[in-house]
Amino acid sequence: MFMGEFRHNLDAKGRLIIPAKFREQLGADFILTRGMDGCLFGYPQSEWAKLQEKLQTLPLTQKNARTFIRLLYSAATECELDKQGRINVPKPLMAHAGLAKACVLVGVANRIEIWSAERWEQFATDAESDFDDISENLMDFGL
Repeated sequence: MFMGEFRHNLDAKGRLIIPAKFREQLGADFILTRGMDGCLFGYPQSEWAKLQEKLQTLPLTQKNARTFIRLLYSAATECELDKQGRINVPKPLMAHAGLAKACVLVGVANRIEIWSAERWEQFATDAESDFDDISENLMDFGL
């Protein structure tokens, strides 16, 4: 299970250090793709395979399903960790997430998320102020 928040800088060559705590669970190669809310999602191969199974059940007759699948797969790339525990973030993914230098890597259960520090701070500030209301709404799901 991925959890925690870590801060690292993207270097001039587009390389980002993946925290050691995440590297163990991600494995030597993992899938990085476009995420929601302006971040990137990183999945271990096993979790990516589970997601693929679910995606195959989406109805191709629905435009939103086709669009989601296209956008997710077209941005997906296999990332390999180098000897220093870094990955190369492709330029299209950097643009999607607004990554320039300061990044925040967040563990979210079965995946990691990579955010620009600026977007993460804005998201966290907004979400923090709504946390009690969000919690109440999720009580219907048995939390």
